Amino acid sequence: MDTKHVDWRSMRDESAPAAGHEARQSGDERDEGETETESAEAAVAERTDLVYDEQHGEWVDPETGEILREDEIDRGPEWRAFDAAERDQKSRVGSPTTTMMHDKGLSTNIGWQNKDAYGNSLSTGQRQKMQRLRTWNERFRTRDSKERNLKQALGEVERMGSALGLPDTVRETASVIYRRALDDDLLPGRSIEGVATAAIYAAARQAGVPRSLDEVRRVSRVDKMELTRTYRYVSRELGLDMKPADPAQYLPRFVSELDVSDDVERRARSLLDNAKRQGIHSGKSPVGLAAAAIYAGALLADEELTQSEVSDVTDISEVTIRNRYRELLEATQKSGERAVGSTA
Repeated sequence: MDTKHVDWRSMRDESAPAAGHEARQSGDERDEGETETESAEAAVAERTDLVYDEQHGEWVDPETGEILREDEIDRGPEWRAFDAAERDQKSRVGSPTTTMMHDKGLSTNIGWQNKDAYGNSLSTGQRQKMQRLRTWNERFRTRDSKERNLKQALGEVERMGSALGLPDTVRETASVIYRRALDDDLLPGRSIEGVATAAIYAAARQAGVPRSLDEVRRVSRVDKMELTRTYRYVSRELGLDMKPADPAQYLPRFVSELDVSDDVERRARSLLDNAKRQGIHSGKSPVGLAAAAIYAGALLADEELTQSEVSDVTDISEVTIRNRYRELLEATQKSGERAVGSTA
């Protein structure tokens, strides 16, 4: 049988120039494409009227609707949710860090349900094992006395904030204030509960949702004298910017609890503004002035509201309400505004 010898080396050499030409052509086309892309990106970057679609990662011309760039990286989730419950169910990450926990929520917490992932109860041996794991986990979460101090204090802040109906933002601020006091070594000679109570009182005032000393004292584990003394000390040492309490800041909460109309709140606010212009609010309890203003506002609006009802909600005695009411009446008469009836 005849065989034909093929010189593969020569064939490779002959085809090399053609392959090289194609490679150079492909490289030229790629360079040209990259140049065009860079020019397009530069043109997009120079425009300031483009609208960015975060859901699809696209830059859109608002006039023509043309998508000018769509190569943005979408760093959000790949799923969609239409309410908070669905979002929590689909989320695969933990909660964000928070100053309301001593470890900022970074550690793992072992639950106390004694059930497995399918809801089945654990055996006796498994329950004992989980109990030992919980004990060691708690020990590792609070490694030293400072963390144990912080854990106890932030628990108090959370408890009092919940009892006072304060939002999470106020509790976060109170946690930061306590952390600062702990870092600045302000606790020696003072109780953890006292500093925590002072922090929640200061945070509420800073946020414009103040609570009276009596309200805070009722939910705390310290007396009013210790609360006042500790608050002044912490506020002074940390340099907290604490403006005098405004009686008008108490109005929305008291009006809501007394279930009176917006007209009463409007009239009460007007009475307080007039009193502040004349300076009669200086040196007087802002809660007492707010209580008297609401009572006077109800009289002006012809709504039934007794001093006893106002006293129960505001925790201000009826005697104080009557005294502040007369002072508001005198201030109104001096300013020439419409006088409130003399009924007390």
